[in-house]
Amino acid sequence: MQTEQQTSSAVGMPVMPPAASFITVTEAAASKIRELLAEENKSDSGLRVFVQGGGCSGFQYGLMIEESGAGVGDQAFESNGVRLFVDPVSVSYLKGAEVDFVDTITGGGFTIKNPNATSTCGCGQSFNA
Repeated sequence: MQTEQQTSSAVGMPVMPPAASFITVTEAAASKIRELLAEENKSDSGLRVFVQGGGCSGFQYGLMIEESGAGVGDQAFESNGVRLFVDPVSVSYLKGAEVDFVDTITGGGFTIKNPNATSTCGCGQSFNA
């Protein structure tokens, strides 16, 4: 299920939403993110989504609470009521990606479905593009 998203630049000027959604957060993930932010008393914060070198396949995903807002060059998005911040390097790797939260009998965690990944590792946290 796609949701309407808003984007803005780091300087706070609105940017027209891209024709294809940039990055989305499922309702399950949004609910869990809001819960985690509330537990940390950081309800006004957002989620930084990034890609860094490493992992079995060359790149790995990272998620962290972002209290400072958008940094220089960052893109800011909103999906399902969650603010997302993406650095300029990660933007090209995450176009069209979806952040989800999966809760199974063996545990739960965030997953990223990335249409730009040409291969992934069995761990689910590492990819090649």
